[in-house]
Amino acid sequence: MMSQNYTINHVQSGNYINGEWVQGKGESFSVKNPSDLSETIGDVAFSTVDQVKDAEEAARGALNSWKNLTGSARGQYLYKMAAALEENLQTLATLASKEMGKPISEMKGEVTRGIQLLNYYASEGVRSEGDVIPSASEKVLQYTKKVPLGVVALITPWNFPVAIPIWKLAPALICGNTIIWKPAENNALISSKLCEVFEKAGLPNGVLNMVIGSGKEAGAYLTEKAKINGLSFTGSTATGSTIAAACAQRNIKFQTEMGGKNAAIVLNDADLKKSIPPIVSGAFRSAGQKCTATSRIIVEEGIYDQFIAELKEEMTDVKLGPALAEESYLGPVASKDQYEKVQGYVDLAHKEAEVIFENQDKIASDGYYIHPLIVTGIESDHPLFKEEIFGPVAVVIKVKNYDEAVALLNDTEYGLSASIFTNDLNKAHRFLDDADIGMVRVNLETAGVEYQAPFGGMKQSSSHTREQGQAALDFYTSTKTCAVHY
Repeated sequence: MMSQNYTINHVQSGNYINGEWVQGKGESFSVKNPSDLSETIGDVAFSTVDQVKDAEEAARGALNSWKNLTGSARGQYLYKMAAALEENLQTLATLASKEMGKPISEMKGEVTRGIQLLNYYASEGVRSEGDVIPSASEKVLQYTKKVPLGVVALITPWNFPVAIPIWKLAPALICGNTIIWKPAENNALISSKLCEVFEKAGLPNGVLNMVIGSGKEAGAYLTEKAKINGLSFTGSTATGSTIAAACAQRNIKFQTEMGGKNAAIVLNDADLKKSIPPIVSGAFRSAGQKCTATSRIIVEEGIYDQFIAELKEEMTDVKLGPALAEESYLGPVASKDQYEKVQGYVDLAHKEAEVIFENQDKIASDGYYIHPLIVTGIESDHPLFKEEIFGPVAVVIKVKNYDEAVALLNDTEYGLSASIFTNDLNKAHRFLDDADIGMVRVNLETAGVEYQAPFGGMKQSSSHTREQGQAALDFYTSTKTCAVHY
């Protein structure tokens, strides 16, 4: 098995507070490579609450000077951050692959997306903003302007360790906010390295602060006690709901991106040669560890048997292997906890469902590998069809017609992403209206929304704002209405 061989020395996590690197004073542990548990890639030390308070003080102290810069001046810093990211693309991608198991080809694409996001938001520094509004009074100029929220906390997940932090950091910074960033506990090494790279852009001290810590201590302090003006979170629905309640009680603007149980509908007239590859990609890239992953496949009965046959054929090219192996379609899941959770669903599938396909690739190293699995033969109220698995497991279910397919699609507490595969333009447009879903796609996989488009869902998948694109700028600002009598 050919691997891409890039040397990553033993990495030490650190907090980045007020422009200085500070070692965590809390719990410490070593990080194993999920592709090969015999390899230790670094050490992590958690922050204490006092260290999080230091980051809070630094962000507050830097706010006035940062927000008073012109948008153009802030944009220049983002351009420099993008350039630094590009210079370190290979190092960052390799470290992230070794820390959380995502194949190197995907991680390179993720770092590239981070570069694109920084350049995109850097250009927003010179975009026009606000509106002139006619006044009912004479000689009154009335208009709106956007102003930064202030200090914002960003709590990011482990599954997109580069892209998700940047799609929060970039719009927050260009809008004039200062930041306290708490990455996921098992992303400490790549997050520290990312801050090292951003340090090269010369951001003023205190504008960007990062603290490595647990959700129970560092996360809880940011959510419940820190003097912040906004909070953006990506993670589980349970945690997001708790954060939303705490922020609402404190009247802090919040944004939560949470779970998904995304479906792909395949109608009788679909072109299977074009439909099956994006369905497989949506289900099994990143080992299914995406909130937008395809975990439900709803197939119209007239094409069901042919679909199953061609799906099995396509799955023979889905290779499981180490993250740095060139031919790996998917790597291991990210951690022991994740492995145990997903393996529980795999065991349930073997007991209560009919297995259509299960990858049998043999892996030389000991790691957190879950063999890709596709099952059928369950009812629509089964946990495999209702619950977010967040692993390489997909369920196929047969329906009579379009109406039954959409009813099943919508019968979930989630509403993040969904796709339909059809050549019927009428049904395609009906689907875009009928799906109670935030991101709806025709003949495309459920994952892969572009960075310049709003990202977010309905129901229990998201709160009431959107990330990415122009929508992100709305979250990280407040609208001020101004009137001048002359």
